[in-house]
Amino acid sequence: MDWMYLHAGVVLGTIIFSFIIARLLKLNLEISLFTAAVMGLVVHGIIMPPRGFFSERFDWFEFPRHIVDGAFTYLDVILIFLTATFFMNLYSEAGGIAFLIRNIIKRFYRYRILTLLCLAFILLIPGALTGSGTVAVLIVGPLVAKVLTLMNLPADYVAAIIFLGAVMGAAAPPINLWAMMTAAGSNMPYVGFFLPLGILSVAGALFSILFLGRRSTAINLEHALQTLPEVSMGIKNWWKALAPFFVVLMLILAGRIWPWTFPVLGLPLIFMAAGMVVWILNYQCINLWRVASNTVSQLLPLTGIMLVAGILVQVMTLSGARGLIALSVVTLPLPLIFALLFLILPISEGAIQYAVAPLLGVPLILLFNMKGFNPIIALAGMSVMWPIGDMLPPTAIVGRAAVLVAGYSGPYYKGFVRRTLIPAVFILGLSTLFVVFSNNLKILSKG
Repeated sequence: MDWMYLHAGVVLGTIIFSFIIARLLKLNLEISLFTAAVMGLVVHGIIMPPRGFFSERFDWFEFPRHIVDGAFTYLDVILIFLTATFFMNLYSEAGGIAFLIRNIIKRFYRYRILTLLCLAFILLIPGALTGSGTVAVLIVGPLVAKVLTLMNLPADYVAAIIFLGAVMGAAAPPINLWAMMTAAGSNMPYVGFFLPLGILSVAGALFSILFLGRRSTAINLEHALQTLPEVSMGIKNWWKALAPFFVVLMLILAGRIWPWTFPVLGLPLIFMAAGMVVWILNYQCINLWRVASNTVSQLLPLTGIMLVAGILVQVMTLSGARGLIALSVVTLPLPLIFALLFLILPISEGAIQYAVAPLLGVPLILLFNMKGFNPIIALAGMSVMWPIGDMLPPTAIVGRAAVLVAGYSGPYYKGFVRRTLIPAVFILGLSTLFVVFSNNLKILSKG
């Protein structure tokens, strides 16, 4: 038993040390995680104990198999956000986002609060459908930034609003990658998350934009319409703008209303069907191949992280390092976990992004389940805390994208990060309460 702990500890130490060295050598996050996983697998094979401790010795001819098996761990999740992002890029290419923004301005330019609320929902939609805050920033960020600037908000406030809206969109249902990866790792169906995730993410987005936008002013309609891009062709009326989302909604609901007669389509096929609706209605202004190529290029970093996260989980499971982390987590005092949860989750997300969900999320959710907490509500609370870390080093991908889109050139931490602190504290505090009082809120998981 002592040898097994030592073995797992040596492999885990190798993984951590290799990751740190790779980052110090300025390798990107994906290569750093892959290097750490490969080094962990090599050390596992070298120090494999004699027969009796494990069922059999490590077969070096199976080395590639473990890499390939791990890479396919999250294939279903990768397909979901690839097809969802393709759909949103088609919609944006057809002028859908510009059409929505211009119509919001025309209808609510006199009402500052209503304009801010509409912008919050515009920021939520891409992230909710793709599961990626970066995609949300790139798709709707530039137009939202223009509108917020027209409302006389400084660039640091604009960047903070775009970041918080985008990450709350990534946390929103139906696609929350942190919840999906944790649920997959703990053999829990991804069911019952819609309402708790929706409440937390919408509350966080609305508080953020209302708090940070409190100094905004009403929009000058004539100047705004001259500044924002015009929709010369493509989506120029409401039925074209809403038809693709209606298709998504109907296909999802059909499977629930007629579960025994309607075929199981899956989210990737549903998003592809909605994308084809966008293209058929607006084929004259969409270059399908260009949009598909841009989508793949846009998602390469995120896809790479998902692939290497699967490989890392495979290696850690094989060597026992994952079990060692789980054991270390479940033996901690519960009050200490609750007190540090709002710090641990964002910081770990900033370090290794989505890979943190299977590594920390699985043991934590198993612990909460063992202690009698509602796992769905608890995981929903955790899954809204994780994306806040996307503004923290060493990755800070969404944060830096928001700063770039907003045109903010001031200090990153003293300016942009400082502006996000109060809304972030509100989101983290509310999410922590959902975890602590998950049993009292379990009715939300039945919606």
